[in-house]
Amino acid sequence: MVPVVDAAPARAKTTGRTVEQERAIARCIKHASLGRGWLEKTLWGLRDQEAGWIGAEVPNKNGSHDLGPLQINSWWVPKIATMTGKPARSVRYWLQYDPCFGAEAARWIFLSALEASGDYWTAIGIYHSPTGWRQRRYSSAVAVHLVRRFGPNVFSETR
Repeated sequence: MVPVVDAAPARAKTTGRTVEQERAIARCIKHASLGRGWLEKTLWGLRDQEAGWIGAEVPNKNGSHDLGPLQINSWWVPKIATMTGKPARSVRYWLQYDPCFGAEAARWIFLSALEASGDYWTAIGIYHSPTGWRQRRYSSAVAVHLVRRFGPNVFSETR
């Protein structure tokens, strides 16, 4: 994962989404998908469900925060820091402000869950929560977003 340093705006606490930021997020999702259409669609499903923005830091009841456009939980920061050999403080900043770092982290979280579970929808759920009922609810919500964005035959074409 390579951070895109110039993609980070000033530390705004608002959801001031701009066309430029949305384009940056779209470019990052495209890049993170590694040319795999199904993976790009998956990342869009996660993005649409999470509805984050560059600079997002949304508190959760358990004291963690959801960071950036793909709302990656701060629980992942130490694991990603260890994996990348980068300081946790930097990883947290990149997840919050660098849409490409966030998209690549989202890809890694999802693909790791897919490898561990062997099931696409379970992996979607694991992206959100370790709890089974929350996973099922989340997967259903992502499915709605996928159909809304790509149509009812979202995965009928293979690429």
